Amino acid sequence: MVAIARRPRWAVLAGSAAALAALALTGCSASTGSGGAQTTLTFLVDNADTTVAMADQVASDFNAANPDIKVQVETRPQGGDGDNIVKTRLSTGDMSDVFAYNSGSLFQQLGPAQNLLPVTNEPYMSDVSPSFLPVVSAGKEAYGVPFSTGSAGAVLYNKKVYQKLGLSVPTTWSEFMANSRKIKDAGIDPIIQTYKTTWTSQLFVLGDFANVAAADPTFAADYTSNKAKYATTPAAIKGFEHQEEAAKAGFFNKDYASATYQQGLDKLASGEGAQYPILTGAIAALKSTHPENIADIGLFPLPGDNAAKNPLTVWLPGGAYIPKTTQHPAEAKKFQAFLASKGGCASQARGAAPNGPYLVKDCQLPTDIAPAVKDMLTYFNDPAKNSPALEFLSPVKGPSLQQITVEVGSGIRSAQDAAARYDDDVKKQAQQLNLPGWN
Repeated sequence: MVAIARRPRWAVLAGSAAALAALALTGCSASTGSGGAQTTLTFLVDNADTTVAMADQVASDFNAANPDIKVQVETRPQGGDGDNIVKTRLSTGDMSDVFAYNSGSLFQQLGPAQNLLPVTNEPYMSDVSPSFLPVVSAGKEAYGVPFSTGSAGAVLYNKKVYQKLGLSVPTTWSEFMANSRKIKDAGIDPIIQTYKTTWTSQLFVLGDFANVAAADPTFAADYTSNKAKYATTPAAIKGFEHQEEAAKAGFFNKDYASATYQQGLDKLASGEGAQYPILTGAIAALKSTHPENIADIGLFPLPGDNAAKNPLTVWLPGGAYIPKTTQHPAEAKKFQAFLASKGGCASQARGAAPNGPYLVKDCQLPTDIAPAVKDMLTYFNDPAKNSPALEFLSPVKGPSLQQITVEVGSGIRSAQDAAARYDDDVKKQAQQLNLPGWN
């Protein structure tokens, strides 16, 4: 749970050569400024609007304070295509000087010891929260600093719709389904799904993990050691079952198969749709694109079976890492140090509205955070009310979950078949990591 003392000792989302070729890389290794030699650092981030805005802001602020270094932002796609680009560029020695990527299980898949520069003993690492260090560590070495804030997988909902229909925030799945039926009867899309942006399909499963952990506290450890499966663990399969049940009930927007993430946010903000299971990075995007509606959006955890618990599944921030191939390690570490500082947090907040707490010493949230963030903090600040997502408790995560959950939500594959397929999907990755019990 966050406050995350029970973090494990070792430690959101496939592409082609064509996608790699299409990536515009405008960086260079060094240039000469008017004041003399100036080193250019390239900083690779995903192409989400809020991520780019945050990266541009920290680059600008860092550049202003360090005229001998210029940070130049590069972008890559989100989801599986972006994952492949990161892995390909690392394997070919063509990675940017600093790059932002997931922490937790996806970080483990990068081969940190082979590909990344360890920064365990750098002075600035003492400002990084102990809760964060395990999810950017491999063996005895730490490799990254936080970039962005903690977040959650939850249901964002339109409070005006709820108020109009006299609905209360659900604390069980049956209450959630009852609310959804009343919303549908009112002519509003009950549950927004956006499968054109495939990673968004995973939240019924990934966001439900706090309920899994509450019902089966040993699942993460048993799953890591190949002693537990999604398909055969009653608590774990429910995320797949809930997605299937909601689809069969006709609770999704009619254009779920072609709708994009941004269109989902538009539906939620306007009240065309009432509930959106999603990562809370959506809050910053809503504040950017629909500032007039941000006060209308609230948050609750994906409901399970136990109203007395109903915890929130939380995500730790992604990391900013330095590849071993950088030609400018000293300058890259200086940029990392800025990201892991109070000034760096303030810079990130100026670039994009924060979605949760910063995991850096002395960093504080602005006073004007969105109501949905305030809803989230009540869970984040109480260890009894949250659990880290499975990817922070286990290095095992299969690459095909987003395709599998698209099939479940589209009625192509049953929940039972999907869970079994995902259990098979994780085998190769677990074996590549040489985890005990998988070979």
